[in-house]
Amino acid sequence: MGFRLNVIRHASVTANQTASKSAEVRKGYVAVYVGEKQKRFVIPISYLNQPSFQDLLSQAEEEFGYNHPMGGLTIPCSEDVFQHITCRLNEL
Repeated sequence: MGFRLNVIRHASVTANQTASKSAEVRKGYVAVYVGEKQKRFVIPISYLNQPSFQDLLSQAEEEFGYNHPMGGLTIPCSEDVFQHITCRLNEL
């Protein structure tokens, strides 16, 4: 079983770097922060309409409301779960 993560980009970002990194998000993509260490991923905005991603967005709303201090969406799940979901979305 291989993983294709060529659509998803990720980079480690500290809170001080958030403002400069937000400019690097290309049109058609959105930055999300995932896991305990708040790892940054840049995903296609088309993922936001998918039912599995909608579930993640609902969880984010319940946990964080609309306050996302990292400058992107904060997703309350582990990196492994997030990568599994986005890998499945990448296959569509």
